[in-house]
Amino acid sequence: MGEIFAGRYELVDPIGRGGAGLVWRAWDHRRRRYVAAKVLQQSDAHTLLRFVREQSLRIDHPHVLAPASWAADDEQVLFTMDLVRGGSLAHLVGDYGALPPTFVCTLLDQLLSGLAAVHAEDVVHRDIKPANILLDCTGTGRPHLRLSDFGISMRKGEPRLTETNYVVGTPGYFAPEQMLEAEADFASDLYAVGLVGLYLVTGRKPDAQALFEEYEHGMPAAPEGVAEPLWQVLGQLLQPDPAVRFRTATGARKALAAAAELLDGDATVEQEAVEVFDHIGPLPEGFGPDGPLDSASPGPDTAAGSATARTAAGSTTGTAGSTTGTAAGTAAGSGTTGTATEETATGTEAAAAPAPETAPAPQPSDTGSFPLQPPAPVPAAAATAGQPAPQQPNTPPTAPPRPGPYPAADQGTRAYPAYGYPPGQPGQPGQPGQPGQVVPVQAPAPARRPGPPLKVAVPMLLVALLCLATGVWALSAAA
Repeated sequence: MGEIFAGRYELVDPIGRGGAGLVWRAWDHRRRRYVAAKVLQQSDAHTLLRFVREQSLRIDHPHVLAPASWAADDEQVLFTMDLVRGGSLAHLVGDYGALPPTFVCTLLDQLLSGLAAVHAEDVVHRDIKPANILLDCTGTGRPHLRLSDFGISMRKGEPRLTETNYVVGTPGYFAPEQMLEAEADFASDLYAVGLVGLYLVTGRKPDAQALFEEYEHGMPAAPEGVAEPLWQVLGQLLQPDPAVRFRTATGARKALAAAAELLDGDATVEQEAVEVFDHIGPLPEGFGPDGPLDSASPGPDTAAGSATARTAAGSTTGTAGSTTGTAAGTAAGSGTTGTATEETATGTEAAAAPAPETAPAPQPSDTGSFPLQPPAPVPAAAATAGQPAPQQPNTPPTAPPRPGPYPAADQGTRAYPAYGYPPGQPGQPGQPGQPGQVVPVQAPAPARRPGPPLKVAVPMLLVALLCLATGVWALSAAA
């Protein structure tokens, strides 16, 4: 069994690592499905603010993998997203090398479609690279791409979280204007798309610096192995001047569709078929496709059903069938209401069965003493008429609790008869000769869970104050 986070997400096994935290495969007990959970490793104010930005992003698009929910437990926080099993574009190129041009056009079309949805929300991704572009496990069918990892993304107009002379992103996928300390924009994301496309079609990571120098005298010729129609689109995306690039992802997508029609499909028929297979692997021991195997998911319905089953099975057990009734109640405690009904019928049949034969008379024990005769069994007719069963001998009477200044039993205090305690010192409760005395026993007070630690509360307070100041500034600027 894995660690249950915030009473809902059960961490199963780690499946990846990012710059801000570890990514786990987790079981969502509420929605009853496997998800990917990114657990934040640090809890300083800067990292928490980036976490707030990333988990607040909600983009519903088939080619965007955005956070779906989040949870906090003591000093740790996580957010979840759909579980994507086919690895990344980096894994795909590592397995097959250079990909067929028509296959690359399909991938770039989906990437630009998702990026258009991100830009429509006024969000700049700022970290588009092959490792952040995931694939569903589609086998040899049509690939399905998901743009992920919005950890350093920024909505236009939001304040920066880094210093002025500090560039955020992955080396090798920066746009030239970012290296000149300009603010990242939509055009910067489109430049990164061009680098990703060149990486897919050549199978090698492009040299951004050398590529920048080749553009000094205009767009260079198509690199070796790159089809000319596809290079016309990639070369336009890789223009050093942002004003010369495509203005939007939608415009680049239209140009890519026209280039795909010009590609010779027969040239890629004999190439190796590209298969996107499962990169996560099987579930560890103790987990199955429907969740943990050795325990039911926690929930009020399951607990209520178990309690009802235990009550139903225990209440239908007669005197003659006490053993059967006890077994039925135990079995029904971990089952459902239907199981309780089945076990109740078993207990009823046991109660209606004829009484067993009378046991032989007891014999003298080894010490020479004679045991008492057992009480006579209650006739069936008398039990049906509602006559009470004879009381067992030698049972001490139970003294009623004496009223006093103590709270009632349902308010945290329980009263026990004094003869149930071992004899104490003279004059103290529990001394023989005082069978009616009541000794109050104070139930332990429930443990109070402490609040969040100071090193978590203070950064969260600073984040709230920063958000408040940003809102006031925005309102003042709008006025």
